[in-house]
Amino acid sequence: VRLSYTHLDQPYSQKGNEPKYSAVVLVPKSNPANRAKIDAAIRAATEKARDRFGAAFPAQPKISVHDGDGVRPSDGQPFGDECRGCWVFTAYNKNKPSIVDGNLQPIIDPTELYSGIIANVGITFFGYNAPQNKGIGVALDNVQKVADGEPLGGTRVRAEDDFTVLTPQTGRDNVPQQDIGYDIPLF
Repeated sequence: VRLSYTHLDQPYSQKGNEPKYSAVVLVPKSNPANRAKIDAAIRAATEKARDRFGAAFPAQPKISVHDGDGVRPSDGQPFGDECRGCWVFTAYNKNKPSIVDGNLQPIIDPTELYSGIIANVGITFFGYNAPQNKGIGVALDNVQKVADGEPLGGTRVRAEDDFTVLTPQTGRDNVPQQDIGYDIPLF
């Protein structure tokens, strides 16, 4: 899968809700087995929720998986270009998921976990039964980074590409003051 809106190194709070680790998961439609796995997991989660909550849980619950070629349910606007040709859902967890590389070694550098990476994800579909909101959500359990992908949300630029090394000999003299338009000392 490809990950977008990644919040894997620090929990994130949206609209004042409890902070959680999360990522938007983009599952390619090109392999029909992907949708079959999603549908089977949704059916199993629905059955488990109906066993747990009884008739209060709907037979056709709200589903958190969306067609990236359609529109976002939140505002009716089309999904972004990165979602085209994918099934889209947000997976989250209040506990930090395990995040590893291809050798199953923990990824410690947060710059390795950006929107656009290619990954395997361990997820769990589950039923939720709030008074006004009943459906199937997705928990994010584990992430294995498979490859770097094209960054989403702008170009990632390394500091090494923006700046030169300052030495005691060049110091601030390496900064062309006429280009920045300030006559104040730079520190």
